[in-house]
Amino acid sequence: MFVNLQEDYEKGDIVYVMYRNPHAQSVAQIQEAAVVQHPEEPGELALFFYDTYYPLNEQIAVYKTEEEANEAYQFYFGDADGANYYG
Repeated sequence: MFVNLQEDYEKGDIVYVMYRNPHAQSVAQIQEAAVVQHPEEPGELALFFYDTYYPLNEQIAVYKTEEEANEAYQFYFGDADGANYYG
């Protein structure tokens, strides 16, 4: 089922994303991000974190609360020892 994240969020919202390190795909973390106007796509929203704009689409796991993000992180990555790692 396709979810249009552009309709679920507004400019100025603070969200939490599950972000994988592009240099070490086995490393993931929860990062706070701002929903902003996309600087290169008029009328489109983007996520802004780590001083970079990312498209607001299904390619990045976006959560409305830090608690939701942490629950998803625990589900997918489990404990720190990697016992439940699915990535």
